[in-house]
Amino acid sequence: MKVYSEEEIRERLGALPQWHYEEGYLTREYSTKNWRETSFLFNAIASLAEVHWHHPDLEVSYKKLKVKLLTHEAKGITDRDFELAGEIEKTVSLLAKRWYNI
Repeated sequence: MKVYSEEEIRERLGALPQWHYEEGYLTREYSTKNWRETSFLFNAIASLAEVHWHHPDLEVSYKKLKVKLLTHEAKGITDRDFELAGEIEKTVSLLAKRWYNI
């Protein structure tokens, strides 16, 4: 499993402009209107992560959800992180169009 260098990560993030590389993680913070939207978003991302068998760190608060991706067994950022970030973006985009103020 290839672990990407910081330079490679920053280059690949061009395809995910809302995502950032910070403290060794791919990160993205979502803002919502209320707790209900935050909890629905959390559940959508958690379900997607389970399907991919790749589990992010999620920081949940009333109107925010922060996603942090890292391939723990590789101790770095791998294709699995970029793939899940892309799937999360697709899912959140679909949800935002239908239900959320994300």
